Amino acid sequence: MVTISSPPPNSRDKAKSLVLGLQDEICAGLESLDGEGRFKEETWDRPEGGGGRSRVMQEGRIFEQGGVNFSEVHGAELPPSIVNQRPEAKGHPWFATGTSMVLHPRNPYLPTVHLNYRYFEAGPVWWFGGGADLTPFYPYLEDARHFHRVHKKACDSISPELHKVFKPWCDEYFFLKHREETRGIGGIFYDYQDGSGILYKGQNKHGKAATISTQIGAHPKNWDELFALAKACGQAFLPAYVPIIEKRQYNQFGEKEREFQLYRRGRYVEFNLVWDRGTIFGLQTNGRTESILMSLPPLVRWEYGYKPSTGSREELLTELFNKPQDWLNDSTLDSKCDQYKAID
Repeated sequence: MVTISSPPPNSRDKAKSLVLGLQDEICAGLESLDGEGRFKEETWDRPEGGGGRSRVMQEGRIFEQGGVNFSEVHGAELPPSIVNQRPEAKGHPWFATGTSMVLHPRNPYLPTVHLNYRYFEAGPVWWFGGGADLTPFYPYLEDARHFHRVHKKACDSISPELHKVFKPWCDEYFFLKHREETRGIGGIFYDYQDGSGILYKGQNKHGKAATISTQIGAHPKNWDELFALAKACGQAFLPAYVPIIEKRQYNQFGEKEREFQLYRRGRYVEFNLVWDRGTIFGLQTNGRTESILMSLPPLVRWEYGYKPSTGSREELLTELFNKPQDWLNDSTLDSKCDQYKAID
């Protein structure tokens, strides 16, 4: 039986400092990348305890809208979304801090991206969670591989076993069950990492992530190692995303591509409002609504019964890129993407 170690006495301050630093680092990098857009900051207080600072960029050169949030909230009564997942935390005062980000570029050839890293405590219960995922509309195979390669390297800096579970867990989490498709090409996702050694703590006990986690067996990490994981993965974001934007930012597009982008953004809205636990947690804990929903795109559309044309780039997205793939090891993806001129 694995004994879960206690967090250090300054755990809350260290976690808060980490996510604040990630917010600053990422905002500075994105402003430099955009060249024109600037983040507008608003601070807010939560009546029940805590608060945060929200930074939003609108109508930049690259980013039509994007937000990078920080929050530090605490209270006496846990919301149902947490109690249902971790009943042992019930009855304890709780603390949560994190940074979350969603960016919506204007050019359809530039992918939407999401990031979230967080830390939670409730009495003797504590855990880290987080991840990042990419949602392209007109995808390129090398972009998908680059994004995954950088995040794998970050996970491997702590342990080579982590990415084996966190990659399929991401595919599983960012899945629209009512559409039977992934939100994008995935990345990494993990939650409830508390030093117990059980890597997978999701809900699909028979899925790929759970199977791999069982094969690996107990793989305990202490508080400092999980803190280092969050830091490594958070700092991997800019190297994973910026080169893709730099490569694709001048791609020409027309009304057709823009209309398809707005249509696919509808899937993003559906996931965030129906399935995303972060959205549900924020609303259940009386967080700032504007900050919680800043992940939604500024413009979006729905179309009844849409079907992509045979042989189109739109078909490639829906038939290949919105299904879980082994991006780093499956060589058959090259031939599948080459016929659409979508490798690099």
